[in-house]
Amino acid sequence: MSLVVYNTLTKKKEPFVPMEPGTVKLYVCGVTVYDLCHVGHARSAIVFDVIYRYLQSRGYRVVYVRNFTDIDDKIIKRAQEEGTDYRTIADRYIEAFYEDMDALDVLRPDIEPLATDNIPQMIDIIRRLEEKGIAYQAGTDVYFAVEKFPDYGKLSGRSLEDMMAGARVEVDANKRNPLDFVLWKGSKPGEPAWDSPWGPGRPGWHIECSAMGSRFLGPTFDIHGGGKDLIFPHHENEIAQSEAAFGVPFVRYWIHNGFVNINNEKMSKSLGNFFTIRDILKAVHPEALRLFVISKHYRNPVDFSDEALAEAERALERLYGTLEETDARTPKDLDEGSFAEKAVMDQDKDLFQKIAEFGEAFREAMDNDFNTAQALALLFDLQRATQRFLDAFGRKSLKGPAAALARKAAACLREHGGVLGLLTRTPEVFFEEIKQRKIARKGIAEAEVEALIAQRSAARKEKNFAEADRLRDRLSEMGVQLEDTPEGTRWRVR
Repeated sequence: MSLVVYNTLTKKKEPFVPMEPGTVKLYVCGVTVYDLCHVGHARSAIVFDVIYRYLQSRGYRVVYVRNFTDIDDKIIKRAQEEGTDYRTIADRYIEAFYEDMDALDVLRPDIEPLATDNIPQMIDIIRRLEEKGIAYQAGTDVYFAVEKFPDYGKLSGRSLEDMMAGARVEVDANKRNPLDFVLWKGSKPGEPAWDSPWGPGRPGWHIECSAMGSRFLGPTFDIHGGGKDLIFPHHENEIAQSEAAFGVPFVRYWIHNGFVNINNEKMSKSLGNFFTIRDILKAVHPEALRLFVISKHYRNPVDFSDEALAEAERALERLYGTLEETDARTPKDLDEGSFAEKAVMDQDKDLFQKIAEFGEAFREAMDNDFNTAQALALLFDLQRATQRFLDAFGRKSLKGPAAALARKAAACLREHGGVLGLLTRTPEVFFEEIKQRKIARKGIAEAEVEALIAQRSAARKEKNFAEADRLRDRLSEMGVQLEDTPEGTRWRVR
């Protein structure tokens, strides 16, 4: 099966064929850096990170561009409120953005341009449009004349007549048409400004991505992505100004991720159901948030809740638990290739078959418009089969072909989990990170837990099992779960 993607432009799934064989040119709209990122930003970042990772795993060379909008009304307002300049605000929240994305294991794109570094390219596009009679100056502003672009509305599926009928006419006497959008804004006193043929000012929002996309990927490129909220007017306007300026199709495949709802309501600051990434990661592991996001198909809405996040974290613990047990019960110096394939297969034909067929099944799922939900189902099916295989041996260490089969299963889980940005840590690191979050969340004093465990170990050594059981019960009441191993007692937080 070849890769097929749902193209918002054509409203159907299409075979993906890049313009240049072996290379994919991908542009994703970045954030406006005036505040901390929220869970909606997390969803978009994770969705396109998985697409980026998967395209690379398919052997494509991906040129990935994601911009920063670092000049905007909201940035200027925040700067004025704080008595500082726009650059200070933008730099602060760019740094915060990177901290959040790094915490989520979101890979850095190849190119991350700032809007303010590309103003000459924006001016060039506006001049092209003006020369063609598609842009006009009104006062100190420059507008795009929507009626001059016959294909306006082709991405969103809206007709010009319907848009005109429902248009809210802005208080702007300079516009010829209420649907016309600004390309260049004349500066107001105290605002940052750049020189232009139309006087000092700054770019409109929509022109930014047209300029940066064409500069770094060319006037036509393969994929443009973003949230569904950007389809209209942002991406619609990008198409209009880019195709009108350059005379060629702007983007071949448009990909949009669905909305995030909070407890079945649309996320909104006004409703008070607005969560930053930082708020969420205080409570759950970053990979749990990633698992939660990709458990639904990227085009579908996802309902964010504490219960859903908790379930994602428990599921992730099952994956890592199987990897941890495999690592602990198989020799570290095992040479898996030294065993005959039939001997390995005979240990568990069902598990062996799942491993043999996994790569093709995983690829088939992801080739179907990046169906991460189906890919995850395969991953958990393999985890359950691996765990059953381990359980069949009780707590014994595995040797020979049995150990080789368990190792093959764990390697398969890690390899394909990695394509989704999961299972990127060692189990030891993962469970320690989980433990520290739960300790903080439950207010557990780690030193007290360690002291009680030491007392219990001493009681067991003295064969005072009643005292040992009492201490275990006390720890259990604190939310601490013990596991006695030959290496000593380990503990986790439920």
